[in-house]
Amino acid sequence: MPSLGELIAPRRMGSDFRWLLASTWTSNVGDGVALAAAPLLIASMTSSPILVAAGAILQFLPWLVFGLHAGAIADRFDRRRLVMMANAARAIVLLALCVFLFTGTANIWIVLATAFLYGTAEVFVDTAGSTLLPMIVRPADLGIGNARLQAGYLVANQFAGPPIGAFLFAAGTAWPFLLEVVCVALAVVLISRMARTPVPPRPEHAPVHTDIAEGLRWLWRNPPVRMLVLIILVFNVTWAAPWGVLVLYATEHLHMGAIGYGALTTASAAGGLLATASFGWLERHVSFATLMRVVLSLEVLMHLSFALTTVGWVALVIMFGFGAYAFVWGTISTTVRQRLVPHELQGRVSSVNMVGVFGGMVIGQALGGVIAEIWGLTAPWWFAFVGAAVTLVLVWKPISQIVSAKPVEDADQPVKEP
Repeated sequence: MPSLGELIAPRRMGSDFRWLLASTWTSNVGDGVALAAAPLLIASMTSSPILVAAGAILQFLPWLVFGLHAGAIADRFDRRRLVMMANAARAIVLLALCVFLFTGTANIWIVLATAFLYGTAEVFVDTAGSTLLPMIVRPADLGIGNARLQAGYLVANQFAGPPIGAFLFAAGTAWPFLLEVVCVALAVVLISRMARTPVPPRPEHAPVHTDIAEGLRWLWRNPPVRMLVLIILVFNVTWAAPWGVLVLYATEHLHMGAIGYGALTTASAAGGLLATASFGWLERHVSFATLMRVVLSLEVLMHLSFALTTVGWVALVIMFGFGAYAFVWGTISTTVRQRLVPHELQGRVSSVNMVGVFGGMVIGQALGGVIAEIWGLTAPWWFAFVGAAVTLVLVWKPISQIVSAKPVEDADQPVKEP
């Protein structure tokens, strides 16, 4: 019978994968701690809704500002070392915040500046980190590799980290962030054990904007990957519209209270863990095209169900299902993209995808707030249902073309230098 380590990280995937997995999981523990501690810290310093919201906005604003540049830089340098440097920068920023907190000199502006600087470094960590897996495992193992990385996010970031962060914050405002420093620093040490990743060949002295343009051109001329990015963008707009007012929907429409609202997030993570355990079986027995269609169909039904329900326990069941199929979608879409994109363009295409993700969230949350203000708390769910249903009809056939496209190693046309 295989050991637990063999089940989590099969030996065939190599020691580099195990170091990457350990580093990512450790970093996710720290991020999960901050997921609870950071909002608590901001709320302890101000009662202004605008400043509280600014703390969340400044976490993903760097993606819109630096995302494309991060992708170009990831395709120019040793990606493993770039992850190490960006994580080290995160640790330094957090350590400075701890000093301010321990000395009693921290204020809301220092905390917001920390959020922006931390988020900026995170853009480079996530962009470069997303390119490492295709460099160290076979294309056939990308699915299980992404599933294991996603599992670490669910367990460490969603389950383990937030309760630890809340508990440590009650003991002292600086303690959760000090633990995060330790986790991020340890992640640097763990990923340093990987073999050095090769630097993709680039023309000497080529400006960064030239690399960005090359990545955008390749994406535009590759219909399967372009369609995949567009699907993610549109479905993030429809998803984020009701999610932006989920706390009000849960507390005022479903009357679940603060604890019930927190339980919705927990139910989602629990569903994701179920999908983690079953993904290997799904990958072996069901085609990616079928899984993608099923998942997107469930997304449509989820929006409709939330629009109609008035019962809290039903919402918990729906959220459990959402967590399960969202994990499957995230793993499949990432795996398909990694298989289709040349190694030298992984950073740039990944960054465009992430800019689409966060751009869709910004647009969706803005629309959801306006829609809820005018037509009520269930209106964003109806908007999401109609928008997702129309999008599903339009992409139903192209999904087959996405999944059946040639993997990068079989592509017969090399990427042209600008």
